[in-house]
Amino acid sequence: MSEGTSMVMESSENGTDLSQDDNGTIVEMPEDTILSQQTSVNLVPFIGQRFVSQDAAYEFYCSFAKQCGFSIRRHRTRGKDGIGRGVTRRDFTCHRGGYPQMKLSEDGKMQRNRKSSRCGCRAYMRIVKRVDFNVPEWRVTAFSNIHNHELLKANEVCLLPAYCTITPDDKARICMFAKAGMSVRQMLRLMELEKGVKLGCLPFTEIDVRNLLQSFRNVNRDNDPIDLIAMCKKLKDENPNFQYDFKLDGHNRLEHIAWTYASSVQLYVPFGDAVVFDTTHRLDAYDMLLGVWVGVDNHGMTTFFGCVLLRDENIQSFSWGLKTFLGFMKGKAPQTLLTDQNMWLKEAIAIEMPETKHAFSICHIISKFSDWFSVLLGSRYDDWKSDFYRLYGLELLEEFEEEWREMIDKYGLHDNKHIISLYALRTFWALPFLRPYFFAGLTSLCQSETTTTFIQRILSAQSRLDRFVEQVAEVVEFNDRAGSKQKQPRKSQKVCLKTGSPIESHAATVLTPYAFGKLQEELLLAPQYASFVVDEGCFEVKHHTQMDGGCKVICVLCEEQISCSCHHFEFSGILCRHVLRVLSSNNCFHIPDPYLPSRWRLNSSSSINPLSNATREHSEKIQLLESLTSALIAESIETKERLDVACEQTAMVLSRIKDLPRTAQSANDIVYNCPSDLILPEVEDTDGIVQSFTMGTSHEPLTSGKLKDRRPRDGIDITRKRRHYSDSCCGHFEHDSSDCPMMEGDNLNGDALGYI
Repeated sequence: MSEGTSMVMESSENGTDLSQDDNGTIVEMPEDTILSQQTSVNLVPFIGQRFVSQDAAYEFYCSFAKQCGFSIRRHRTRGKDGIGRGVTRRDFTCHRGGYPQMKLSEDGKMQRNRKSSRCGCRAYMRIVKRVDFNVPEWRVTAFSNIHNHELLKANEVCLLPAYCTITPDDKARICMFAKAGMSVRQMLRLMELEKGVKLGCLPFTEIDVRNLLQSFRNVNRDNDPIDLIAMCKKLKDENPNFQYDFKLDGHNRLEHIAWTYASSVQLYVPFGDAVVFDTTHRLDAYDMLLGVWVGVDNHGMTTFFGCVLLRDENIQSFSWGLKTFLGFMKGKAPQTLLTDQNMWLKEAIAIEMPETKHAFSICHIISKFSDWFSVLLGSRYDDWKSDFYRLYGLELLEEFEEEWREMIDKYGLHDNKHIISLYALRTFWALPFLRPYFFAGLTSLCQSETTTTFIQRILSAQSRLDRFVEQVAEVVEFNDRAGSKQKQPRKSQKVCLKTGSPIESHAATVLTPYAFGKLQEELLLAPQYASFVVDEGCFEVKHHTQMDGGCKVICVLCEEQISCSCHHFEFSGILCRHVLRVLSSNNCFHIPDPYLPSRWRLNSSSSINPLSNATREHSEKIQLLESLTSALIAESIETKERLDVACEQTAMVLSRIKDLPRTAQSANDIVYNCPSDLILPEVEDTDGIVQSFTMGTSHEPLTSGKLKDRRPRDGIDITRKRRHYSDSCCGHFEHDSSDCPMMEGDNLNGDALGYI
């Protein structure tokens, strides 16, 4: 493609110019562009084009580049996987973009100037992540196809390294051909005939096949599994809490092996209620299927529960893996289990975990839509996909059944085998059927991307089989460290209160920032709904623009019985906007304890408190000690030297404490009313006033405790602002007994009660 016919298209995000080339022509395109068909009908990227994932965008641009005569590579990103919102922007550039950089060798000398193909080419495509209706997608915001070099011809471009790839299916066939004794040239000729391509037009060359076969030969399939078992035994000897199990076949060869780590077993106790079992990857060199169990903790971070390698993909193999996993976790099965659409696995789960709700990951289903329906529906594919997303997110079963039939009629898909299969398995993937079960947010596309990223790190660790267990442990340890570093600042960050509701203030002191953010989203939407009394303890709640329908809410506060027909609480563990509207209308100032699940609390059951009791006179010192301990850990983990000093000095302090005489009332007899994890972050009101809450029991007044002075900035001593509360009144925030609305008598109004 010559420069005369090349194009540059840019769009700006939040007013920032995204252009790489200031001399390019700017072409604006509307935001409401339709989803990309990702088919040969439209292979030219355009501003506003949408993709379900980074990989889908990469594959599309790769196909375009191959047609034009160049290859691409991943370039800059904004954000990091597994941290914050993850990657939010990605650039793909021409393989000749940029310039080679001189690097220092190990001895400090500059490496010799090798010839490079990079010449500063500015052709690129930029995608940005956006979330609409809780569904993340990637949009093209900038595109340039101006090259400063000659583009390759069709018979030359296939020789670029980026296009000399061998798919997993082709690898399996090559492995089978090698076992049959075929030569490499015979393999290539046979595969050319199978694929119907011309001589020499396969996406890989003879050299690529020989390199693949050499990598297989470097793998010792007989000894490596033995070394793997020996490695597991070594880890078990070093740490008795490490668990593993394996099975040998009739020829005394490794058939299956599974393992988990001590930290994983501990995390499974509070967070093993909702689990993802990913079985979509294989270790090609050993021809074994890799299964990974993961979940999500109270801070929304991915947690690792276990790994399994299976020789065969059948019911017996999956049953062995599931049974072994249950053995690791002392027989505790998850409430819900999310997997890919594998019928053998489905049958095995029904046998080994009959009480567990099994569901299919919607991401794995959506990833197949392009192959199933893009050619069949043509220009209507994007409209159908939008209709499917809407159907997927419906609340009522009756609505789903009715609109599914309308969709089938609209697109004429009555006899399509994929549609028939999807409908037959609708109870495994459609949200109207899954809402009554707790999934901890794992069904969302955002959480699925986070889980996939974590599993990709595990896959990148694979080398020799005997090292795989250790390398997975390193990935898990890295994830735990990253999670700890990310959680540490969250405990000290300000939580912004947006509604002024006592319900919000109360929740901010109990829930983690991740869970509180989810609840706050519902609180902000609650005022848009109207509540009508239908019967005693029964309410109908509907949007102010809605004339008919609505949700049915049961709210009997004296019995702490709350439910909603939308099943949002059962599904996510967070109360819905409908219930929050009813609570506000019924003068309720806090959420009852049963509806603040322990798995979303700051003081989750994963934190074991060494003290069960404490008296009021000791509570402030205990809180101060725990704050100092938290700060000590945060500062110590930065470097090995700091950690060594901290361990040494802490051991000395502990030894000195043990030498002190015990009083008549031992530490174990102290009444401990202030749980350690309820030393809460600062909470910022909408008026900018900072509040630091320290929760005691619901029947005791809030105490202020001691606060550490902030570090002076530029010679100015800045101290924390803190509200002081006097007498106990209703146990809620932002007032005391002198102006408590609950103690003013019957003259109550909406403003005094803090309505949402």
